[in-house]
Amino acid sequence: MSRLVRILGAVIGTLVALQIAAVGGPEHALFAGSAYGGFMLAAWVIAWGMLGFLILPYLTVVPAIGAMGAVQRLSTGEFVTAIVGLLVGLLMGLLLGLPLSNLPSPYGDFLPLGVSAVLGLGMLGLTVVKRHDLLEATKALGLVPGRRQDPSPAPPQPLIVVDTSAIIDGRIADIVASGFLFGTLVVPRFVLAELQHIADHPDGHRRSRGRRGLEILAALQKDDRVPVEISERDFPEIPEVDLRLVSLARELTAAILTNDFNLNRVAELHGLRVLNVNQLANAVKPAFLPGEELRVKVIQEGKESGQGLAFLDDGTMIVVEGGDRYRDREVDVTVTRVLQTVAGRMVFAHPRPE
Repeated sequence: MSRLVRILGAVIGTLVALQIAAVGGPEHALFAGSAYGGFMLAAWVIAWGMLGFLILPYLTVVPAIGAMGAVQRLSTGEFVTAIVGLLVGLLMGLLLGLPLSNLPSPYGDFLPLGVSAVLGLGMLGLTVVKRHDLLEATKALGLVPGRRQDPSPAPPQPLIVVDTSAIIDGRIADIVASGFLFGTLVVPRFVLAELQHIADHPDGHRRSRGRRGLEILAALQKDDRVPVEISERDFPEIPEVDLRLVSLARELTAAILTNDFNLNRVAELHGLRVLNVNQLANAVKPAFLPGEELRVKVIQEGKESGQGLAFLDDGTMIVVEGGDRYRDREVDVTVTRVLQTVAGRMVFAHPRPE
């Protein structure tokens, strides 16, 4: 492309040289009266041809490439505002140029063009520089609708690795149904294998617990409130299931759902969040204060002499001092103290005087 432009420049330079040399006719042509006119004319034409060959690319190709690069560097907003500003400036120049064209020559010939060029370029630069303010102004006037904000993406749901004990326990289904669990339940494949092993155990009690756990897991998979994901990630180099659960939870940055006291302690030592079903059950039990009165039914003898045991509907044990004589009877008692243990909460009370 550049070579063709240079050849074209040489041709144009040669034609310009010949045209200048021919001004005045054959008698008054350039170098007509010189003894070396032919040689000087040839040198003249060659000089103009070389000048065109060298200069024309810098007058056409180089500015065009620079302009194209500048346009490509413009953002869409800058390009649109530049075009609008140029059109507005040329329109203003046209309106001002019509009366200026009536001025006497040479003012009437050049002023309209100069005013149009100045206003066009000036408005082009002004609109590009102030494009943000102009856009805000058009939005405020309602001429341009504001950009619709995309709704923010939903935050990722937390992951909860489920232990075998929590599945067998069965209360996880009720917790999910109540809406207290939020996140994705991750059941490792090795937990499923352990459940299957328990379901196939020769002992009838353990076998029934394993099968119940499999049924609860199947019910959770059908429940849409909390998604259940089966993880194929395993750690065959770690023999203990509890440590596998801890390793998986650390890898997924997940919490552990369990009611195993030992797993709870190990997970906390590794800095993991633990959702303990027993702790949740104790937390939602009603609080009892010393001096509060209850009506309970003593159903069995306590560990100490004369003690009677009663149980509330949520499983809370009530130790009634001197309540053995009220066995199989309902009695009004007054709470004396509350003891929180790992296994749960124990409430000590004595019969209310009749």
